[in-house]
Amino acid sequence: MTDHLSSKAPTRRTVLKGAGTFTLCMSLAPQAGQAQAGKQPYAPNVWLTIDPDGTVTIMSPAAEMGQGTMTALPVIIAEDLDADWSRVKIVPSPLDAKKYGNPYYNNSLAFASSMTVSSYYTPLRIAGAQARRVLMLAAAERWNVPLGELTTEPGVVVHTASKRRLTYGEIASFASAPEKLPEIKESELKPFAALRLIGKALARVDIPAKTNGSARYAMDARVPGMIYAAALQCPWHGGAPDKVDDSRARAMPGFIDVVRLPNGVGVLARTPLEAFAAKNALSVTWTEAAAAHYDSEKVLAAYRSIARDKSARGVDFAAQGDVEAAAKGAKRILTSEFQTRHVYHAQMEPLNATASVSADGKSAEVWCGTQGPSGVIGGVAQLLGTTPDKITCHQHYLGGAYGRRSQIEVVLDAVLLAKAAGKPVKLIWQREDDLKGGRFRPATSHYLEAALDEHNRITSWHHRVVAESVIAYTSPPARLEQIGGKDHILMKGSPVVPYDIANKRAEFVRQQHGIRLSPWRGVGVGHNLPAIEGFVDEIAREVGKDPLELRLELTAKSPRARHLLEVVAQMSDWQRKRTDTALGIALEEKDETLVAGVAEISLDRSTGLIKVHNMWAAIDCGVCVQPFNTMTQIEGGIIYGIGHVLREEITHLDGRVQQSNFSDYKVMRMEDIPSVEVKVVSTDNKPTGVGEDGVPLTGATIGNAFFALTGVRLRELPMTPARVLATLSQGPT
Repeated sequence: MTDHLSSKAPTRRTVLKGAGTFTLCMSLAPQAGQAQAGKQPYAPNVWLTIDPDGTVTIMSPAAEMGQGTMTALPVIIAEDLDADWSRVKIVPSPLDAKKYGNPYYNNSLAFASSMTVSSYYTPLRIAGAQARRVLMLAAAERWNVPLGELTTEPGVVVHTASKRRLTYGEIASFASAPEKLPEIKESELKPFAALRLIGKALARVDIPAKTNGSARYAMDARVPGMIYAAALQCPWHGGAPDKVDDSRARAMPGFIDVVRLPNGVGVLARTPLEAFAAKNALSVTWTEAAAAHYDSEKVLAAYRSIARDKSARGVDFAAQGDVEAAAKGAKRILTSEFQTRHVYHAQMEPLNATASVSADGKSAEVWCGTQGPSGVIGGVAQLLGTTPDKITCHQHYLGGAYGRRSQIEVVLDAVLLAKAAGKPVKLIWQREDDLKGGRFRPATSHYLEAALDEHNRITSWHHRVVAESVIAYTSPPARLEQIGGKDHILMKGSPVVPYDIANKRAEFVRQQHGIRLSPWRGVGVGHNLPAIEGFVDEIAREVGKDPLELRLELTAKSPRARHLLEVVAQMSDWQRKRTDTALGIALEEKDETLVAGVAEISLDRSTGLIKVHNMWAAIDCGVCVQPFNTMTQIEGGIIYGIGHVLREEITHLDGRVQQSNFSDYKVMRMEDIPSVEVKVVSTDNKPTGVGEDGVPLTGATIGNAFFALTGVRLRELPMTPARVLATLSQGPT
């Protein structure tokens, strides 16, 4: 079954108006499901409680970073519970990984890569169905009727034959918690056509607090007796403070102390501004490390040569068939190249954390916004040489994450500073600290080769990606070896899953420079998709086919992908001729989510400035739990992505980041925003992620639109005006 929903309806105003129906409870130390007047609420299982007044309190375990999972996961539970959504209250779950951990991340509390809804979906539906069954069993016992004679309506158990009804609240007033939960098979869950809450445009519960200013972020955390800290970080990974001249800092107002950190120097002061001023007054020299000599321009030039040299064999991330044999028997071979540069996360809230360490140094509390509470708890415990049960983490809303808040160095530094100070410390990174000490998306170089037969059909596909490993930087040293060198963060999207090509290989050629790296919104798809989809357009031109036509042929055996291409072609009026603009199309697959997109651009040939006028996207993420939120996620991803396509880049010279703030790292501005239209195609397939999927479309569609407009291929991100002018001067490539 398929259901279409367009971003033209409902409006944001409609959804926000409905937000008043729901209650959100969030505090630094949430006490979920407290009953009124001291009574214990009824708990059918660990995921929810029911008060006698009918209030259903549902736990939401995921970090809320703007992606809406604080609403989505309770909706999943409420669906098979058959809850009355107007009586639902949502609270953050306790940070208990054994009960609430993410199945995708080995039941730890970790939330990344748009894997939250997809991994929790079936377990939470079963939890909701179990709770419903428990309520029905209690009613059956109360009425002395067979369970099979009972059914439910939202918030009510019904015995149709006798017309008796018991609300969930009434059952909660007399029922006892079950000793053992009933077994629920996946086949017993509601069918797709019967879903009442999943797939409906429900208001996100976090929006009211975020719009009225009451939402609590880690930056808002205050602890009695707290002082403030700033940190001067080593410009390159692997370096440490060598000589520290703090004489000027010590003379600054409000100064308290200087503390050496493993990768920097911390300054303690009475206020944030005093801490920043003292930090800026430090004079520090740093120890050597490999990354101290990193020059991004030279490295990219070297990467290009390595990518072309197929004798420099890498690790096959994905392989199918016999690429070499197909190439030998080909009528002709086509090749393409592409490069991307480092990109900064540019999350709205700079990194910060507050910590308090006990006098004996064996226990601690931290206040932060993190994508991985389990990582915070385990990392702090390891740092203090204690056990995780001695660490308390107070989770907050995340003011933007995009993968950056999956790393915890700011938390660890806050703990070290608090231990040295003997009192609670709030460590804040200024924007300059956050940017110069950022963990970036890796720079990459791509070499692609396709073999065509006498009928111009693609018989083999070979994609080489040259880059540093993200996993090697973010994970324990042995992790990359354990997974056979297959960096799934870096290589995601490279296997060209939707395209029917018999022989294909995605190959990772690893380099090592010691640069600070991190997953970045869209992960590997963000740099792999523009290379892949650009090459598809180049092949289409070589064989005399329309880009849409070729993609429809390649997806003949992938009906869901083919349907999206047809939908987005209709949305964009693909066949209509444009005068001063051009269209570019792309198809994306990320973790089984499919998205098709079209961009419409114009070009000022005198300045090299690309203007994006329209973006259209159609997404199939299986069962879409929150369609309106999905549309806004894709819209936001597109807007976020256009910045990295047109101008955002990080460059290094002698190991030092050359950009300093938004004055020279230019993110999107209001006047840059195109018209964006998104259509959700909800299908009866398992749900997959949506939070990152708008981003990769931008590089692929804008690059292809430029190719259609000029006949010239831009082979590097970002597509800055200077690069556009330089490429145009070289002619067709």
